[in-house]
Amino acid sequence: MRYVEVGGLRLSVIGLGTWQFGSREWRYGETYASDTAPAIVHRAIELGVTLIDTAEIYGPGRSERIVGEAIAGRRDGLVIASKLVPVLPLPSIVGWQVRGSLRRLGVDAIDLYQVHFPNPFVSARSTMAPLRTILEEGLVRHVGVSNHSLGRWRAAERGLGHPVLTNQVRFSLAAPLPHWELVPYAKEEKRVVIAYSPLGQGLLSGGHKLGGPAPTDIRGRNRLFGPRSLRLSEPLLAALSDAAAAHDATPAQVALAWLIAHGNVVAIPGAHSVAQLEENVAAADLELSGTELDRLTAAAARFELASSR
Repeated sequence: MRYVEVGGLRLSVIGLGTWQFGSREWRYGETYASDTAPAIVHRAIELGVTLIDTAEIYGPGRSERIVGEAIAGRRDGLVIASKLVPVLPLPSIVGWQVRGSLRRLGVDAIDLYQVHFPNPFVSARSTMAPLRTILEEGLVRHVGVSNHSLGRWRAAERGLGHPVLTNQVRFSLAAPLPHWELVPYAKEEKRVVIAYSPLGQGLLSGGHKLGGPAPTDIRGRNRLFGPRSLRLSEPLLAALSDAAAAHDATPAQVALAWLIAHGNVVAIPGAHSVAQLEENVAAADLELSGTELDRLTAAAARFELASSR
């Protein structure tokens, strides 16, 4: 495993996303929640994963409880990240939210507490004011944001009066805009971009083809799996397959390796099994050549441009 260190946090370049833990949208079922999910967490820790990401809204609350039970007795060295829904920027409301997450996770402090998305009706300064309070109280160790534009990220940092270490955004070869918009800023300011949906919810694994069956879970509503997108993705998937063949790897591993090659990007793929987790973690050891990285970036840019038309 490789790590990115920022602000005292040691983030594994491949983390673990846990939206699917206890969430009905993925239709993984009760056995997954009770047996597979804890096994995934335990194996992730064995493999050197330090970043485990959840949110109060996942489940809702159930993902945090599953994570909390799974990390009991294994807390040392982990970066536990959660998120709050920014409903009302009041100290009493945010204090209630963070204490709920602390209780479900079974921890004394959350290592990275992230604003899940911008509240369009509340300024960044007002959103950050109660977060500054819980940060100074020691209930959270660091503050991050999620789904924030560059401008909103900067405004959040000004409002907090402390570093906003991370911005968790949809980022993959199928959604490459952060490569140009957020990563350069993060490098300049010694911040980190956390990539969620780093495999395009499975599109980049190469398992979904034009004319094949449509996903029956939450991905059925994702435009990436529509006929037009699947057709447009074929050159990108071909570039992934070529790189995978050259390295005796899978397309998913290549897609993750492209992300973490940025240097200040960490990825948090989910996993439906321990085997998939192990495949994801192995991507940390895959190094792509400059030529391969350039080809993938160009293919991603063409896909993004064609998809936006």
